[in-house]
Amino acid sequence: MKKVFIIGAGLSGLTAAAELLKAGHEVVMLDQEPRQAVGGQAFWSFGGLFLVDSTVQRKYKVKDSYELALNDWLGTARFDRLDDEDHWASAWAEAYVRFAAFDKEDYLKSMGIKLSPVLGWAERGGTRADGHGNSVPRFHITWGTGPGLVQPFADFVLNHKRFQLLERHQVTDIKIVGHQITAVSGNILVPSDVERGAPSSREVIGQFAFDVDTLIITTGGIGANHELIKQNWPARLGRAPEHMVQGVPDSTDGRMLQISEDAGVRLVNKDRMWHYTEGLKNHTPIWNNHGIRIIPGPSSMWFDAEGNRFDAPDYPGFDTLHTLESIMKTGYDYSWFVLTEDIMNKEFALSGSEQNPDLTNKDIRQIIRERLFSDGTGPVNKFKTDGEDFVRAANLSALVRGMNKLAGSELINYDKLRRQIEARDSQLDNPFSKDPQITAIHDTRHFLGDKLVRTAKPHKLLDGRPLIAVRLNIISRKTLGGIQTDLNSQVFHKDGRLINGLYAAGEVAGFGGGGVHGYGALEGTFLGGCIFSGLRAAAGINES
Repeated sequence: MKKVFIIGAGLSGLTAAAELLKAGHEVVMLDQEPRQAVGGQAFWSFGGLFLVDSTVQRKYKVKDSYELALNDWLGTARFDRLDDEDHWASAWAEAYVRFAAFDKEDYLKSMGIKLSPVLGWAERGGTRADGHGNSVPRFHITWGTGPGLVQPFADFVLNHKRFQLLERHQVTDIKIVGHQITAVSGNILVPSDVERGAPSSREVIGQFAFDVDTLIITTGGIGANHELIKQNWPARLGRAPEHMVQGVPDSTDGRMLQISEDAGVRLVNKDRMWHYTEGLKNHTPIWNNHGIRIIPGPSSMWFDAEGNRFDAPDYPGFDTLHTLESIMKTGYDYSWFVLTEDIMNKEFALSGSEQNPDLTNKDIRQIIRERLFSDGTGPVNKFKTDGEDFVRAANLSALVRGMNKLAGSELINYDKLRRQIEARDSQLDNPFSKDPQITAIHDTRHFLGDKLVRTAKPHKLLDGRPLIAVRLNIISRKTLGGIQTDLNSQVFHKDGRLINGLYAAGEVAGFGGGGVHGYGALEGTFLGGCIFSGLRAAAGINES
């Protein structure tokens, strides 16, 4: 049996630890954050999981298959570096989709994790069958959201006699000698009792060093490091945003990526990343510049900062990175939703476990009351009244004045905005339309899950209902590239050889292979990627 060190107490690290402990190994976990932060970003998540041909899908009569899902994945990933940086990433893609189709649901059950009855259709695509997007709804929500996913792993690991958590241990160096991991060292930080997610002190009170022969790096990406985001921002997405809200805690700083590279580890696909376009400034922030994402239904009209409507596929919930590119090429780093209160009440959900207390607390009555029969969920209504990005008005003229006041400019012209909305409204007199967004709304309602809880009955925006505009910020989130690994999560040296005893899992490894998602993602794949890559790391150690 081995003594395995793991850097990072997030979901991928916990998964690897659980499997190693089951196999009889001893595990020591190092993390720069305090004990109350165990679970990392996953704790704060909506708990979204990508599954294929699941029990929930079959209940909704959704026909899905490994072949269809792989077609969608490859059409979204667009791997184009197959001789080099995408060699292992593409192999990981096929392996991960197979896991999602045949093994993931059973594994979740074995850990005591359940799925909610809610099934969503994220990243719908909007171009062609072999292009970006999910052909069918695949976005499953963990019963209990992020905490419901993290807790079974954390409980198993933290209570195990062969497990040790060394909190406030900030790794600053790993040592590789002759393609063998040999040591890990760093700073001991001052104890901290800050609430989960809040920034903790970086005051150093000591140092540590351990000789190691087996080490897993599971430290996450660069979502809280805006300088690294800008440094690696790809030209294909336009200019890098000057201002972003932050979708992850401050501890997601990307430090281990640079530390690993300095030690000789190979990083690939640094230019691939995933940031959302529907960010709100949190009215009650936990971490610095805390942003919350709207998870929208399909009906809001989307305009750039100057009031120009975006074209297909830049509709809510269709193609995140294409829309990000479109926004950044306008010269502004924000955009607008324009909608009615009825659309908001039916279609707006918010990312994050704390923004979904009904699902997080597993409260069936609250779910039915708020998702089916109320005027929006409590957290959405809180943003409507207290969020600085919302404008409410009784008519379009007042709405435009509010939008310009919020933006501190006169960029939105009332007549131009009115003409575009009226043109859209004219397409609702028939059950068919030449407007692709209206056609998509009608199509969406053919899926029962969307019709019940995610898509408002089509109606004209200027029919006298109260109006809302929402200023949408870019919100930082995920690293899609990272440490290159083989299918056992074993790490490659810069010279192309494997490093004995060194493994990487989760976001730091691009969720596997240095970039399993390629250029884009299908959603619900990040948490599952943490689990799968953690499993593969444990399997690789067991086989070594």
